[in-house]
Amino acid sequence: MDYKLTIRGHEHVISCPEVMGILNCTPDSFYAGSRKQTETEIASRANEIIAQGGTMIDVGGMSTRPGATDVSEEEEMQRLRLALPIVKREQPDAIISVDTFRPAVARMAVEEYGVDIVNDVREAEEFLASDLSWMKGVPYILMSVQKTLEETLETFRRKAAALHEKGVGDIILDPGYGFGKDIHDNYSILGRQTELLDLGMPVLAGMSRKRMIWQLLGTSPQEALNGTSIVNILALERGAAILRVHDVREAVECVKIFGCLPI
Repeated sequence: MDYKLTIRGHEHVISCPEVMGILNCTPDSFYAGSRKQTETEIASRANEIIAQGGTMIDVGGMSTRPGATDVSEEEEMQRLRLALPIVKREQPDAIISVDTFRPAVARMAVEEYGVDIVNDVREAEEFLASDLSWMKGVPYILMSVQKTLEETLETFRRKAAALHEKGVGDIILDPGYGFGKDIHDNYSILGRQTELLDLGMPVLAGMSRKRMIWQLLGTSPQEALNGTSIVNILALERGAAILRVHDVREAVECVKIFGCLPI
């Protein structure tokens, strides 16, 4: 299924799965390899994501790992004000998303730096309580923290409708692997992920190096690349339109191999 998103006023068609590379301008994200805090590190990571075949760069200024300490809105903005102009300078044609649950932070990123997508990590609670007139023409990633597919579907239907009423156009659905779920919950939802396609919106799968992989295998985030590739293939088989990953080259290879399978 092709999906159409409005990016910078133009139609962007997802006709085959795309890869979103993670760039965390934080000191404490759960996977150390994703932490980029200097101008050189940020520029290098942005260039690496695109060179390895990614089309989207997801920039985060605050860790969302379990147990992470919230930083202030001002600190999150300060980190993004360092990273976003570097990313835009290095990769002006890349699709850039900002990873935040704060509407004020997202608005700053969109209005000051032309960020293309808002990636909300808290199920739209803060966004639905805010004025979203500034989000016209900006796709929004709606994530679920629900434990079951039934609850996820109900939440997506209700909150997508509410977001549309507030003027948000394109919505991307993220089942929220690793958020509010134990290992069984994660794989239960992954196994039935195709049911999300009935909602008619693209699905983003973000399982890269997460606890659902390394805890199951008795390893660590640093040893979870092989497991990540396996779950990425499972997500592609179940209709994922976007893979959000740390390891871009390997995810792009998953997409290429998956694309060779007869339909």
